[in-house]
Parts: sequence; structure tokens; C-alpha cells
Amino acid sequence: MQLSSNPIPNHAIDLPQSILPGIFSLPGHGEGSLAYLIVEKGGQNILIDCPRWTEDRQTWLREQGGVGMLWISHRDAISPAVGKIQDEFRCGIIIQEQEAYLIPGRSLTPFRDDYFLTPEIRALWTPGYSPGSSCLYVQKQGGILFTGRHLLPTAPGQIGPLRREKTFHWGRQLASVAKLRDRLAHKPLAYLCPGANRRYLGELGCIADPWPQLMGLDLAALKGVGSEM
Repeated sequence: MQLSSNPIPNHAIDLPQSILPGIFSLPGHGEGSLAYLIVEKGGQNILIDCPRWTEDRQTWLREQGGVGMLWISHRDAISPAVGKIQDEFRCGIIIQEQEAYLIPGRSLTPFRDDYFLTPEIRALWTPGYSPGSSCLYVQKQGGILFTGRHLLPTAPGQIGPLRREKTFHWGRQLASVAKLRDRLAHKPLAYLCPGANRRYLGELGCIADPWPQLMGLDLAALKGVGSEM
């Protein structure tokens, strides 16, 4: 699918965007970051990472049916408002066990290698960007992968791992990409939803047909890549 390269107006980036049936992207709490909401039947909506927390956002989430589970993809996606989100919606918080200590005094569901939020939605540990970085695979609508900071758009319609100054372990991140490819080798994958770099996603708001790019990544060549600011 060809993505539009038209720039997204600033006011549009600040609003929830319907990107797929029952899936919305939201401004994340960090600069340039993204959160998502998966609307599920029975009020068990899944919030992916902490959104920018305002009264309007709180009202909007309530209008969608609230939040049943908050899944955290990496440590930088934890907002100071994480406790307020849990208190407001009485939701569970699911996070990879190595970063659970960053949310003290809260009811958490830590996981090690993987965790099924529902029979069709599975969290996968992909360390590298941070020790507890993980992705969320949704086996619906042809397969959707929420990647947090593990895989990001590098240009319009293109994806890859990015080495940042904050990257915990670059070699481990590349190994996690290889493992993720193996895990998804026999799964459908129609869309990829990253946790940042919204400006590269075009009007669609996500990356369509990411599998060829994911398989085409030259991980050996990427080992020598320096960090970006």
C-alpha cells in the first residue's frame, strides 16, 4: 500500500486518530511519542503506553469505554500519571519484569518472555532499547505489531531499529529483531504501529505491509551503526 507523504498538521497530531477499525493512536506523554488504544468488547480496552494525560484525554478514553488493561512497551513510556490512569479506570498494568520496579506501589502483572493479554493479543519481550522493551502482536485485521521503540519509522513508509544515546544494548536489540522475525515467521503481519516518529507515518497513521522490510533488514551491517541523538 502506498502511503501519503503529505505532512500531518500539528493540530491533527494532538488529537486521537482512528488508524484501523477499533484502534486509535494518541499523543504519548513524551515529546514525539505515541500511545494507542485497542477497543475490545466487554469494556476490556487495552491502552498501549501512557498517553499525554489531560482532562480531555481522560474524558475521551471514558467515552470509548474506559481502559481495562494498560500495557507498557518500554521504560520511557511510563508517565508520572500512570497511577492516575490506574486509579481512574481500575485497570491492570502489564509490563516486562525488568522494568516493573519503575512503577512502585502499584498492582502490576509482570511477565518474562511473553504474555497473552487475550487469546489473540500477545506481548513479546524484545530487549535492547531498554532492558524490558517489548512488542505487542495482535492477531486480528491481518496481524498488527505494536513496537514501542524497538522498531521505528526511519523515513516515510520505512522501518528499522534506531540506535540512540539512550539505547541500553544495541547488540541485544538487533538479536531481538532476529528473534522477533523468527517468532512471526508463520504469522500474518499487515500493519506495524510504532511508539514514535509519527511524522513518517503519513495519513494512514501506521505502516502497511511491513513484513518485506522487516525481513530485508541487514542486521550484520547494522551492528556497526553509531548512535543518533
